[in-house]
Amino acid sequence: MIRAYAVADVQQSEAALMATQHEGELMLRAAHALASVVRTRAAQLEATSIVVLVGSGHNGGDGLFAAVDLAADHRVQVVHVGEEVHPDGRKAVEAAHIPLLGVERSNKDLLPDVRRALRDADLVIDALVGIGGRAGLTGAMGALVDTIPDSAYVLAVDVPSGVDPSGHHIGPHAVFADETVTFAVAKPVHLLPVTEPAIGLLTVVDIGLAMEVTAGVERMEEQDVADLWPVPTTRDDKYSRGVVGVVAGSDAFPGAAVLATTSAVESGAGMVRYVGPPTATRFVLQASAEVVPARGRVQAWVLGPGVDPDATDEGGRAQVEAVTSALESDDPCVVDAGALSLFDYPRSPATLLTPHAGELARLLSSWPRHQEVSRAEVEADPVAWAQAAAHETGATVLLKGATTVVADPDVQWPVRVASSAPPWLATAGSGDVLAGLAGTLLAAGLSPRDAGSLAALVHGVAAQDVNPGGPIRAAAVARAVPRTVARLLTR
Repeated sequence: MIRAYAVADVQQSEAALMATQHEGELMLRAAHALASVVRTRAAQLEATSIVVLVGSGHNGGDGLFAAVDLAADHRVQVVHVGEEVHPDGRKAVEAAHIPLLGVERSNKDLLPDVRRALRDADLVIDALVGIGGRAGLTGAMGALVDTIPDSAYVLAVDVPSGVDPSGHHIGPHAVFADETVTFAVAKPVHLLPVTEPAIGLLTVVDIGLAMEVTAGVERMEEQDVADLWPVPTTRDDKYSRGVVGVVAGSDAFPGAAVLATTSAVESGAGMVRYVGPPTATRFVLQASAEVVPARGRVQAWVLGPGVDPDATDEGGRAQVEAVTSALESDDPCVVDAGALSLFDYPRSPATLLTPHAGELARLLSSWPRHQEVSRAEVEADPVAWAQAAAHETGATVLLKGATTVVADPDVQWPVRVASSAPPWLATAGSGDVLAGLAGTLLAAGLSPRDAGSLAALVHGVAAQDVNPGGPIRAAAVARAVPRTVARLLTR
């Protein structure tokens, strides 16, 4: 699992470590680690010309000392903004006879030699602004970033310049890196959905920093599956493995019932019970003969895929009543799609809400303590809105998107993100598959937080396994889950 720590906590830990060392020792260690990564990338890319962009802070100092390290076997030039660059770093660059090109901080008109250096660069190191910066670049910094050629490999130091280190915003003229090298631990900017697209490949290098506080963000990795996935033993039976009840589908949307039940079966539920109208039931049994079309004791419910909360026909009203009955029970519930409109909080039993951005905006807008919230607002800051919904309802919230966010009502727990899904997974029915998968894990005894984040990870990896780099259908993802889980368990 990758854990990201708040910038203030990282800075405090760095200050404590520097107090125990000789002056500049930590920076030299970071610069050497940075240069090692750059040297490897340069060899892979056959890059011969490196340009280092530096600002006035410690981030610029890392870049300056890395430039000295790299100059032994590469053609390196340094472009600095303003005169207040790290003094020892500047002396080291001058002593190494590395070309040092300066630009005035407020001047957007770059000198010809600066433009030429960037135009000819194979690899550009962005050390303009570090974790103490904020979103957006202006003046010469913005002009430098805009001048980087598309052909150059861009490697950011700690954080791409112009990107909010807290992970909430990307400002104008920001760097979108091919790779970001950060020191000791990841920061929120590296994992959160708004800013992650600017990070590129994330490389974390060890510089001897120990964090003794709780992380703010977590991202589960494939190797975490074996630690959390419920693997049966010889003492288990179908009931002890977890019985999932599914209330999904309607005469208008029978496919949602097929996808949710298929996913629950393929994910390894001990038994799947289905509640729905005759047409949907017939399709469900044709797809998965293992499904039991009868009510009975369950360990968790999957509620809402393909259910119309405003239905007026007899079958639709029956589905609404079944959802409402499950929500009033003491059973854990995955609340998806149509069931979200029927959810009434607070609900004491374990509950996982699985909205997309539009659904969460509608929910937030309908709750008494919230004003109107738009889908665009949720998409602009998904973590904040998911956390707001979790704290309001007391339920765990899985906000679906290119990067899935899982927020827990307990503020002591870090928010979790999952970004394993390919863009091809943005297709009808994929949310139904995710709901069925999460229901299996919830029925097996996992907490809503673990069930949601593990389901999101496996859902994305299964989609990659189905057809790498190409179109994906939701049903194929559900069918791929068994092989994907088997592979991840033996990783």
